[in-house]
Amino acid sequence: MSSRPAPPLREAFTRAERAIVQRHRTPEQVQRFLNSLPYNQERHGETLRSFREVIRRRTAHCLEAALAATVILEQHGFPPLVLSFESKDNLDHVIFVFRRAGRWGSVARSRDAGLHGRRPVFRSIRALAWSHFDPYVDFTGRLTGYQLVDLRDIGDYDWRFNPKNMWKVEKFLIDIPHRPMPSSDDRYRRLLARYTAFRRRHPTAPVIEIYSRRERWLPLPWPHAGAP
Repeated sequence: MSSRPAPPLREAFTRAERAIVQRHRTPEQVQRFLNSLPYNQERHGETLRSFREVIRRRTAHCLEAALAATVILEQHGFPPLVLSFESKDNLDHVIFVFRRAGRWGSVARSRDAGLHGRRPVFRSIRALAWSHFDPYVDFTGRLTGYQLVDLRDIGDYDWRFNPKNMWKVEKFLIDIPHRPMPSSDDRYRRLLARYTAFRRRHPTAPVIEIYSRRERWLPLPWPHAGAP
């Protein structure tokens, strides 16, 4: 079995990149940094940028943010682990995950408030994954699977500094078998009805108040942070 590639040396980073890495040493700090970036509002999957391109362009969508968090925190001793989600509507999600004192947490960005980072309070990856089930339900979404992925398993492919769109990373995550998330149709219908009712009352507001156990979430970016 071949050994996994080592993290890049300090010299591989530009001065601006090194400054970002040095200032953000914890998952909480990285979450705040990613929260400060405008969300990459691509409509049809036009981009999949590396850490280098995220720093250069100062914007990121969910997978780009997960990759950026991975590169930053890898320099501080965190393994490059992400959690990949599958949904019935094929609008999948990817988050960076970390372990502290035996508990799992995450760093993430999303268009949806409930799919951002989690505090390290979860006993297992399964529990962390299921904390995303309720917030994933919208008019089309329903989680069907999850898988923990070590990005070093991609091999020598440059997912840290690549100047081009990295569709190989997307394909790698799609092709990995995901663990099923079986859920009852009754539960899903209740969640869908609750989401639909909220959207009738608040067509554009961040969906936050309908979810329980929000104390397990990391701080949200603006404008979600100002929502009820």
